[in-house]
Amino acid sequence: MESLIKTNWNDILLKLKEDYNITNVAFKTWITPLAFHSIEGDAIHIVFNGENPGMSISIIERKYMTQLRVVIEEVTGKEFSRIIITEPGMETASDGPHIQNDENYKLNLRLQEANLKPMYNFDSFIVGPNNSMAQAGALSVAECPGSYNPFFIYGGVGLGKTHLMQAIGNYIVENNEELKVLYTTSEAFTNELINIMRSGTKDNNDINEFRNKYRNVDVLMIDDIQFIIGKDRTQEEFFHTFNHLYMNQKQIIITSDKPPRDFDLLEERLRTRFASGSAVDVKNPEYETRMAILKQRASLTNYDINEDVFEYIADNIVTNVRELEGALKQITLYASLANQPITLSMAQEILKHIINPDANTKVDCRRIVEMVAEHYNIPVSDLLSSKKTKDIAYTRQICMYLCKKLTEETYAGIGRKLNRKDHSTVIHGVNKIAEDMEDNSSVKRNIEVLIKKINP
Repeated sequence: MESLIKTNWNDILLKLKEDYNITNVAFKTWITPLAFHSIEGDAIHIVFNGENPGMSISIIERKYMTQLRVVIEEVTGKEFSRIIITEPGMETASDGPHIQNDENYKLNLRLQEANLKPMYNFDSFIVGPNNSMAQAGALSVAECPGSYNPFFIYGGVGLGKTHLMQAIGNYIVENNEELKVLYTTSEAFTNELINIMRSGTKDNNDINEFRNKYRNVDVLMIDDIQFIIGKDRTQEEFFHTFNHLYMNQKQIIITSDKPPRDFDLLEERLRTRFASGSAVDVKNPEYETRMAILKQRASLTNYDINEDVFEYIADNIVTNVRELEGALKQITLYASLANQPITLSMAQEILKHIINPDANTKVDCRRIVEMVAEHYNIPVSDLLSSKKTKDIAYTRQICMYLCKKLTEETYAGIGRKLNRKDHSTVIHGVNKIAEDMEDNSSVKRNIEVLIKKINP
């Protein structure tokens, strides 16, 4: 069997690319460096011989593992229960995977159960004056869970709050096997609760399962807690979850776009509990930190990027880390597709729609739809489709409202951009959101956050 797989390995990888429509860039980055090593029982051992193996392996395991297993089974006619991918040097010479590989496999399972992404760790977090106190506090919590409780991280969009929170979780999972860790967002927490209430179940099995999920943990991490404002039932449930964990000396970690004292519309009992712990802020990165972030991210690619390109990006993108990374990704992607070296003139051309020191960011309906889709984790194709589920329809109305508020488009023009045949649908959507903003502070807050995202 080993000789069969070894002989057909290149064909297996090509079949994976063709069957699952993997792009050339992704195939070159993640799939081509995979090399078959050995078989042990019903497990296949593969070595990744590419750049940044730690992060790359986690991406492959998350995105391509199931597809790879299927293709191998189709080619060999044998079903393998496990595929183990390791870095070079971690394989044995003859007898298949070393025991350490099994430990890595178990670690990856624990990270998946905790909803954590391995690439978000302390090593990949760039520390500067804007975030040094937050990083020091986060490391203290990671080394001694419960030392600062609750631990509250706040700051603007895209500054690294989620990275820092997940770094705590990754550290704890890697170093405290007995502790159960769970990461979620306030939106996910709310949606789970809403689905339970919608189901109309007569017994308490669903709600008990929900409560057990969030209360039977040692470390609970809730991202973007500001989105529970205005959701009374969610606040009530989270209050009791918070109390249960706090009274049992379990670590609670929370992120938000502002400090606890500024939550004017949050229930007082929750606000005081948030404020009872340690709060640290993450500010906009200064120039030196922006340069360090760009160079660190660039080191994960195969490209030699000149200093003047880094300076151009760092000089012109000052708002957050996410935009810095996005700009670098656009440049490297274009260079890969065009098979060209990265130069300053190329960077200026590729980023001309993002970086324009002489004008404000152009806001159009396309940008609005893309930003709203990203914010609510809904595919753009769904927002532009005829789907009428409640969540998609309401999010589409938010797009209509923002298009009318932030652009010069007419109702009919907005309708065309969103694939609506009747402009009266747009008028209804705009009015609906305007009314909800007046009646519901949570809706108003969400719209304000979106406006800042769309046009900082």
